[in-house]
Amino acid sequence: MPALIDSPLPTRGTAAVPSAAPVLAPVSAASRHSAAGLLRQAHAAVAEAQGEPAPAQRYALAYLAALRAAAAMLALRGRPHRGRARPASAWALLARLAPELREWAEFFAAGSATRAAVQAGISRSVSQRAADDLVRQAAQFAGLVGDAVFGRELVAVRPVENARFRP
Repeated sequence: MPALIDSPLPTRGTAAVPSAAPVLAPVSAASRHSAAGLLRQAHAAVAEAQGEPAPAQRYALAYLAALRAAAAMLALRGRPHRGRARPASAWALLARLAPELREWAEFFAAGSATRAAVQAGISRSVSQRAADDLVRQAAQFAGLVGDAVFGRELVAVRPVENARFRP
């Protein structure tokens, strides 16, 4: 499936970066190590999802892989000070701490109800195609997070929307 690729995101300190973008502290070796471990778990979950024959389970495993990749990015970027704020989902935190991944956060957040239904035993809502699509999206997302974890320039790639299925 072709993906929409934008030019590389501007770095901090250029005029094109919005002022609301979080200021990133230098990444510690411990944070990078923790993020790398979570990223390995994400890739393992993608591999497990690729081998799962049941669509509902494949969907749930792919979603878990995406969550682990998001956790890797959050480990890398740190946790924002929230004071007495209510707990936020990983997707909401990701959108805030990594604005370049906001569309990915929204995409996976939209599938959270389907994942919850699968975990509750309601599997009829997940088609073979939807599961396959989510596995591909989770693998692509984990690759993008891997670029950030290992210090490569992050290129904004949007999730590909399937016109026939929307989680």
